[in-house]
Amino acid sequence: MGIGDKFDELKDKAKDALGQHGDKVDQGIDKAGQAADERTGGQHSEHIRQGTDKAKEGLDRFGQK
Repeated sequence: MGIGDKFDELKDKAKDALGQHGDKVDQGIDKAGQAADERTGGQHSEHIRQGTDKAKEGLDRFGQK
């Protein structure tokens, strides 16, 4: 089994886990965003929200492939 095969296997496992626990992943992203927002004193709220939105979009696209 080559490295490409191992990568494909890991990718499939990640997709399965995302499918089973996608809601928890979204909650984790939100929680990380809240923590970052609190640590920056709300100075970068808009950027943090954009980042969490992009992260969720990327995971949605990953799960669909």
